[in-house]
Amino acid sequence: MPSKEKILVIGSQGQIGIELVERLRQIYGADNVVASDVKEIARIDQSHTGLYETLNVLNANRVHEVVKDHGINEVYLLAALLSATAEKDPAFAWDLNMNGLFNVLNMAKEGILSKIYWPSSIAVFGPTTPKKNTPQFTIMEPSTVYGISKQAGERWCEYYVNKYKVDVRSLRYPGLIGWKSAPGGGTTDYAVQIFHDALKTGLYTCFLEENTELPMMYMPDAIKATVDIMQAERSKIGIHSAYNLNGFSFSPKELAEEIRKHIPGLKMTCKPDFRQAIADSWPQSIDDSRARSDWGWKPEFNIGQMTSDMLINLNNQKKPKS
Repeated sequence: MPSKEKILVIGSQGQIGIELVERLRQIYGADNVVASDVKEIARIDQSHTGLYETLNVLNANRVHEVVKDHGINEVYLLAALLSATAEKDPAFAWDLNMNGLFNVLNMAKEGILSKIYWPSSIAVFGPTTPKKNTPQFTIMEPSTVYGISKQAGERWCEYYVNKYKVDVRSLRYPGLIGWKSAPGGGTTDYAVQIFHDALKTGLYTCFLEENTELPMMYMPDAIKATVDIMQAERSKIGIHSAYNLNGFSFSPKELAEEIRKHIPGLKMTCKPDFRQAIADSWPQSIDDSRARSDWGWKPEFNIGQMTSDMLINLNNQKKPKS
């Protein structure tokens, strides 16, 4: 039976996009999932597994063209400038993160798209937000360009749902850890880079203080949550801004100790930079009880399972192919 979903993933070459495209193609078939990014070279990377389009989400006419050409009815809008990178170019970050969203929301408003996925982030929270077990509904005073754009995006998503009855779904991702792609310019990137450096040299210099605790999630769980919320019946989606999402929390020190169970000689030093202030403004743990009760969210990985799986897969990547 052919799939009724025709999906476009915008920003497919990012940390989430690479793994999400792979999973969506497993579920819906390669011919029903179009990967897209601003990078022309990505056509080489993904052409053997499915369709690829070079696409800048800020070009509304081009987005319309791709959607029409492929008969797209669902869009996963992942294109964004992340926290640390956005601070270096605030004007472009705001333009990309907001106007890209409007281009897709307006297509849903016009009835061209039936469903949208747009990710939010724990960056919507700020220094005045409760740090422990941060509630779904709480004070949100973000202090970064990325966080401000994500908070505004949440409000616009909810507005379009209420005003125009579009179907938009969103998750507030914690820091994401995966082995299939390089870090993408976020404040939690240390939790990816430390694995690479541990295997390569046994030495790692962290840009955060060693006791900085942040909520994190292993990429397979993030992909699972993304697919689960999009597959849930619309009647079960009770929050139209973005759902809190939680995996586990740890500090650089705790992650280094976990890695030392596998690589005893790992040495980590800490030299905090501008990202420390960003991390200090974010929660230490997240209450995601609404996601669990509304559509059955449940993570599968803890810090120990994640660490073992990361090291196994990174080691396998290094082995020469026979």
